Amino acid sequence: MSDERSQTLSEVSPTLLRWRVHPLARKPIVSAAVILLLIATAVLIVVATGSPAFATLGTVLFFVSLGRFWFPTTYTLTEAGLEIRTLAQTVSKPWSGYRSYWPDKNGVLLSPFARQSRLENFRGQYVMFEQNRDAVMTIIQNRIDAVVAAELADAQTPPES
Repeated sequence: MSDERSQTLSEVSPTLLRWRVHPLARKPIVSAAVILLLIATAVLIVVATGSPAFATLGTVLFFVSLGRFWFPTTYTLTEAGLEIRTLAQTVSKPWSGYRSYWPDKNGVLLSPFARQSRLENFRGQYVMFEQNRDAVMTIIQNRIDAVVAAELADAQTPPES
């Protein structure tokens, strides 16, 4: 039997930049507030339903929904694309899968759409900064702008007869 597993982008393409973001460790006051909110939610569910089982279920679902807050996320920008590694999964996507990017103060949303769309929050990837905004934005701008320029050039090239 051969041991064939799919390789990630960071294993097959040169790495341009890699960093780790852990919001729980980054902001202790916010972390304490989130932990208190988690405990308060459990207490409220017990008071409202009288069921420790529902409280446990609700608390677990709340905890899991905030997985990117509790556990670190590793971002890798490679020549070929973006890789996001969390505790539960690794998402790899080539640069050709993105058409636009929308930066904010905490990170940048990479979108598969050329213009803003309500679907980009579901189909795109949000990349958080970790005191590396300029380096991340330079790589993302260069890669996505190159993809868009190549698509425009292909669209303007007349088909061969």
